[in-house]
Amino acid sequence: MPDNMNPNPLPPEIGTLDIPMALPFIIDELPLGIVAMDCERRVVLLNRSMEALTGFDRKDAKAIACRHIIRGDFCLGKCPVLGMSQGSGMVCVEGNIINRQRQKIPVRVTFTPIRDLRGHLIGFFETFEDIRMLGTMAGKTSEAYTFGQLVGRSPQMEQIYRFLPMIAQSNSSVLLTGETGTGKDLVAEAIHQESSRAKGPFIKVNCGALPATLLESELFGHQKGAFTGAVENKPGRFRLAHNGTLFLAEIGDLPLSLQVKLLTFLDDRVVHPLGSTKGFLCDVRVIAATHQDLELMVRKRTFREDLLFRLNVVRMQLPPLRDRRDDVQLLLDHFLQTFVSKFKKPIRGFSTNALRILLAYAYPGNVRELKNIVEYASNVCQVNQIQSEHLPAYLTHSLPSYRPANDAPQMIAAQHPATQEESPDGADSAAIERKIIIDAILKTQEDKKVELEWPAIERKMIIDAIVKAQGRRNKAATILGWSRSRLYRKMIQYGIEK
Repeated sequence: MPDNMNPNPLPPEIGTLDIPMALPFIIDELPLGIVAMDCERRVVLLNRSMEALTGFDRKDAKAIACRHIIRGDFCLGKCPVLGMSQGSGMVCVEGNIINRQRQKIPVRVTFTPIRDLRGHLIGFFETFEDIRMLGTMAGKTSEAYTFGQLVGRSPQMEQIYRFLPMIAQSNSSVLLTGETGTGKDLVAEAIHQESSRAKGPFIKVNCGALPATLLESELFGHQKGAFTGAVENKPGRFRLAHNGTLFLAEIGDLPLSLQVKLLTFLDDRVVHPLGSTKGFLCDVRVIAATHQDLELMVRKRTFREDLLFRLNVVRMQLPPLRDRRDDVQLLLDHFLQTFVSKFKKPIRGFSTNALRILLAYAYPGNVRELKNIVEYASNVCQVNQIQSEHLPAYLTHSLPSYRPANDAPQMIAAQHPATQEESPDGADSAAIERKIIIDAILKTQEDKKVELEWPAIERKMIIDAIVKAQGRRNKAATILGWSRSRLYRKMIQYGIEK
């Protein structure tokens, strides 16, 4: 075959690739926004995707300073490309840019230096990735585990999520039961927000926070001169909640005299203020909540049976956190993000030891206690990771009442491979010692099969609070998040000496 014969000749219209000539056409086909700049950070080239992202035409943008075209929040401080002129390599940042229509667009930007064959800097290359869709997808993922302010993905919470919309569409009375700290107030508010009364008021009253004489006036209102100190008419909470929802927290603490008056209202929907001979119709949906056993209180004649029947139209039992262990990790991450954003701290997560302690703890105070623990740790922590020493002392020095599955440590290590306790020596001997003690406590508990009941736990909580408060009841009640009157009743109930 002659040398000039090519077995696979190219069509005459196809030639060799001229990179400099073809470069503008090549970058126009890329799905990323691309900007090429000279050493003075003036725009040399803008591709089609970048035109769409910023709203600027490439002809108008040419030779204009980059910051006037990009208008990013990362341009306000030190420009990321300045470090490259001093010899650093590629830099990747996330931030927002403002387009020509004054819309804020979240982007991921990669800055790369351009050098000639001798290594001299001749310009910069920037690629822009629009990450708006990633934010939308992340929002949908998190919403799958929430309902209103409720957070959880356990089967118990999924059942509540399915049940709440059906409850919200009716006007029936609702009774929420469950241990303290399980989120009964959040459920009540979620029911209100999903109902046809959402535009109306949501009024909350804690029946254990006020003495009976003041509580009656607070609920039903009073007329001027009804009693000493009643210098003007006062609308009660029922009237304030007209066309909305009234949430009666701790209904088990409602005195018997007011139970009769509440029963009357549930029957005829008429409110009679103190000192008034006239009543008025009030369109209010009543949601009540308690952590007490109302059936037991009925048998002890401290709660009216007929009132229980009126309230118990729709009943929902909220599970304690120890029965929804799948939600503990999710709640820890949720509250950590909340407080990191609130306190403006660079905390990324929990260390392996801290997470192990938190997953092993039983949380007798349920979600409220977990939230308080994370808030405390977020306040105390001054590094980028919450360590075991940042947790409340009682977590590492008291007996936990829950034993996670045998593979929990491996699961934690797999989920957080880089979270290790940090110390100047490379090994935190105190953390190791605490770990050994906790392992021994957990092993002992598993062998003895210790199961604490709530009354014993609550009694211990009261005693611990009184000790911390050095015998001052007001401070002890504040530590527990209770009123003084409620603490006094609980002390009598559990036989704790004054």
